[in-house]
Amino acid sequence: MKRISCLVILLTVAIGVFAQSSWKSDKAHSQLKFDVQHMGLATISGSFKDFEATISASKPDFSDGVFTLTAQTGSINTGIEQRDNHLKTPDFFDAQAHPTISFKSTSLVKTGENKYNVTGDLTMHGVTKPVTLELWYRGTVENPASKKLTAGFRVTGTIKRTDFGLAAKIPGNMLSDEVVIAADGEFGKI
Repeated sequence: MKRISCLVILLTVAIGVFAQSSWKSDKAHSQLKFDVQHMGLATISGSFKDFEATISASKPDFSDGVFTLTAQTGSINTGIEQRDNHLKTPDFFDAQAHPTISFKSTSLVKTGENKYNVTGDLTMHGVTKPVTLELWYRGTVENPASKKLTAGFRVTGTIKRTDFGLAAKIPGNMLSDEVVIAADGEFGKI
């Protein structure tokens, strides 16, 4: 009888932990980066410093998760102030007219152990297009400092800047059309 009671308690706790839970990115342990080729000679890397991501899921492996992201376009950082200022102009992101980049997942397809293809709507530069990215769920642990459950993810993929009308006047021999995206993050259960 004790075993059944313990099993019922454990199942109740497990269901309570993952019953449509919400998770928020930990700014100190998350990053949103990109790489683009300049003249086919150099890889230029950058990031968005101001962004927020959330997850809503009811399964412990996040296989039913809905992932959202909003990045502030004006927070772009390539390490060169003059270039960053140019990237904020209408020649590129037009941060004043399009202050955010957003993503909301629409489907998640398992491709391996803790690996998925996440498809969703990416809105950038006023254009919304479906994109598919690779998602790796790295696991969930209790954060020793906060005592909260913390989940880790890595998302990678490639998009075409011209699909979003970004830097449309700049030829591909100057700036690659393909932009590699890499995001890493820890998410705290809220």
